[in-house]
Amino acid sequence: MDEEDNAAGDNEEASQYALAVGLEDDMMEDDNEEDEEDNEDDEQDGEVEEDDNEDEEESTLTFKDGVNPLDLVEDGAFTDQLYQKFVGMDYEALAEKKRKALVDNRPGGSVKKVRQDDLSGASMEEIMEAMNYGMQRRSRKRKKKGRRKGSRNKLTPEITRMLGDATYHYALGSYEEAIPILSEVIMKAPHLPDAYHTLGLVHHALGNEMKALNFYTIAAHLAPRDSSLWELLFDWFNTRGKTPRAIYCLSRAITADPKNINLKYCRASLYVKVGDYRRAATSYEQIVQTCPDDVEALKTGANMYKLCGQLERSVHILGEYLKGHPTEPDLSVIDLLASMLMQNNAHSDALQHIERARLVSCSQKELPLDMKVKEGICHAYLGNMEKAEMLFNVLEQRSADHAELITKVADSFMSLEQYSSALKYYLMLKGTAESNNGFLHIKMARCYLSLNDRAQAILCFYKALKALENNIDARLTLASLLLEEAREEDAISLLSPPNNLDCSDLQTDKSEPWWCNGKVKLKLCHIYRAKGMPKEFVDTIYPLVREALCIESLQQKVKVKKRLTKSVLLERVKVLNNHQTDNLLCGSISVTPASDMSRANRAKKLLEKKAKVKEEKRAKAMAAGADWQSDDSDEDPPEEIHKESPLPDLLKDKENYDLIIDLCKSLASLHRYCEALEIINLALKVTRNISSVAEELRSLGAQIAYNTPDPEHGLDCVKYIADQHPYSYAAWNCYYKVITRFDDWYARHFKFLRGKRDKLKDCAAPMIISGHHLTRKSRHQDAAREYLEAYKLLPENALINLCVGTALINLALGLRLQNRHQSVAQGLAFLYNNLRLCENSQEALYNLARAFHHIGLVTLAAVYYQHVLAIHQKDSPLPKLPHENPESAENLLPGYCDLRREAAFNLHLIYKKSGAVDLARMVLRDHCTF
Repeated sequence: MDEEDNAAGDNEEASQYALAVGLEDDMMEDDNEEDEEDNEDDEQDGEVEEDDNEDEEESTLTFKDGVNPLDLVEDGAFTDQLYQKFVGMDYEALAEKKRKALVDNRPGGSVKKVRQDDLSGASMEEIMEAMNYGMQRRSRKRKKKGRRKGSRNKLTPEITRMLGDATYHYALGSYEEAIPILSEVIMKAPHLPDAYHTLGLVHHALGNEMKALNFYTIAAHLAPRDSSLWELLFDWFNTRGKTPRAIYCLSRAITADPKNINLKYCRASLYVKVGDYRRAATSYEQIVQTCPDDVEALKTGANMYKLCGQLERSVHILGEYLKGHPTEPDLSVIDLLASMLMQNNAHSDALQHIERARLVSCSQKELPLDMKVKEGICHAYLGNMEKAEMLFNVLEQRSADHAELITKVADSFMSLEQYSSALKYYLMLKGTAESNNGFLHIKMARCYLSLNDRAQAILCFYKALKALENNIDARLTLASLLLEEAREEDAISLLSPPNNLDCSDLQTDKSEPWWCNGKVKLKLCHIYRAKGMPKEFVDTIYPLVREALCIESLQQKVKVKKRLTKSVLLERVKVLNNHQTDNLLCGSISVTPASDMSRANRAKKLLEKKAKVKEEKRAKAMAAGADWQSDDSDEDPPEEIHKESPLPDLLKDKENYDLIIDLCKSLASLHRYCEALEIINLALKVTRNISSVAEELRSLGAQIAYNTPDPEHGLDCVKYIADQHPYSYAAWNCYYKVITRFDDWYARHFKFLRGKRDKLKDCAAPMIISGHHLTRKSRHQDAAREYLEAYKLLPENALINLCVGTALINLALGLRLQNRHQSVAQGLAFLYNNLRLCENSQEALYNLARAFHHIGLVTLAAVYYQHVLAIHQKDSPLPKLPHENPESAENLLPGYCDLRREAAFNLHLIYKKSGAVDLARMVLRDHCTF
């Protein structure tokens, strides 16, 4: 809730700031136009006629009849509403002023309405004037500003006397006696600013700050040319951190007193405080136009233009200053201009200005050392290396005193790829205060690396990390160097957490330690993966990959649909409540955009709908006699704070997808199946558009679900594999093995199987699975029907013939079947067909013997059991899934495909039941003993 309120407050603050600075831009533009007119008048007439009358704007604040201004002041939110309204009123006043100027400059009629006969007899000058009315310049005639004499509303003697009495009571400290007098004055003369100002002073003395502020605000808008009132409001807002309103009041104070340079300095400082460097630069430039010799304002404005990316503008204003001071330029201006030209790669122009400084200002003495260094850097960039070295010689003599200048020279050589020269100046800093600077060692290491001196580069990187242990880029670069030198253990030690960790330090330090950085862990896991260390690989990267995938999936959900909480809806509805009070002030316009009004109306309807649904649920619960509890609280829970992903580039590189797959394989090899399936499901949510990756992930998920004892998380994977490979028996085998571990598997997958049967008429696998389910339920007639449907598609399939035969035999053993002998005969026919298709294999013979044994034909069963005992069956590999490694080891005992022991045991049961106990004992001894 607090986070949403803060966000709403930030949006309101931003909108108020936009209104304030937008209004100020228009006011500044209007003032500049008036200044240009004044300058033209000065040039044309020589002198400007002074106006004795005060230049006073007409106030646009009026109150409707029957509205008591004192009631508005009692509202605590009145100041906020008044601020928004007056900003809109100021916009309207400026627009009206410009519209009036355009109308005054136009002739009475339109050019389109001028007829040919109207122009007859006119001179050529009159015709051109009529045709080009839109291109006329403003009249150079000086316009009188301010009110006309006698236009001020004169106060009645009664009002004057009451104001005097109230002021007298205020001076004596009788505040309670002054308030009713001033209130009566306001009721009789609601547009008198002095009454509001005095009443504000009274409430300020009483400690009623909000009421005092409201009265000051009304007084300032009723007397817009009173700079002191605007400065008072500016101080109040500025001390309370309300920067947009402070800027607005300060701009109005500057308009009232345009010659006050301190106010302009304050406004520029506020712009710097809020980070609006463009307007700050414009403000400083205006100060320079008023005070051309203010060098500090000039340099500050140039730096502000530089911060907002307008480097050319910075160069322009500095150059204009130097043009205006050709004989005595300020060296600091030349130095700043040269620096900016060098940043703009204009080294030739910078060199010209430095030479000018040498000729004009420094003819009797040498240039300052920093300017000589800049001159040398310019020569270096222009290719004059000998001249540059001559200028840099002085640094070698006093290296301890000018470490910053030496660093600039070395950095310049490094940017020019002159690594030997750069390294020379970096080495000059040894023994100085900069020798312990980690960044210096990083620069030296890069120079050594560019010169193919890897040993020295590694040493410099180690020294740098002693001072800058949290520098991730340096640590990763050093790790790469160690790997290239085949020092894997050193690289692992460099990227691993320290052994002597202090838990208290971790709790007090809020910043993330370097060993928890995602880039460090990613580099470390690549080393473990290359060395074949799956446990260390998983422990390093699994938490980061899981967190990154969770954050990415949540962000995708937010992009699809963003749920508006109740607090957000209520905040939007406030616009309607504020809009209803707009009519209390005459002359004020609504500054609420139409889009916000429409959004507020939608929010109101949505709240009403939610309340209606909630009331209906409550009424139903009460009617049923149940205790009703709302499923949602009055305050919606705050949305989860957006958290930065520890691996922001995880899904942007093909190599990272391979990393996810290797992680899942490593988890499966460590028998951490649930965690592997969780990673697979999360990855599938965010990689749906990459078919190759998704296919491989699902295949891997199917393999894991095939092996894990809890296949719930891998169910979607095996369904996808079966859906994508409907004619693969291995895929259906995996699907069937997974789903049969659930108790209600058929009810959950009946729709899927039915859909496959309807869509793929020539696919027998769903029919066989349905037959297996019916067989388990002892519904042999329905099972035989399913198997026979599959037999129609694949009559030469050994498995289908086996299933049909067993289903018919089981059906014949039922009590309700009339043609039981026919069913037995048909079943045996299918089993003999299976024997033919399997080429008299041991398994087919055993199934036939088991069928004879099951229906009571023990003589035939004994014969076929004998055939089984006569065959030695070799072990065959079990069928594999798609994309499964065919060479994977299986923990199976030898002879897992041989059925002789099973046949011997069944044969001994037949002998034993027929009375041949010795024969039964002999069969067990020969085939079932170890």
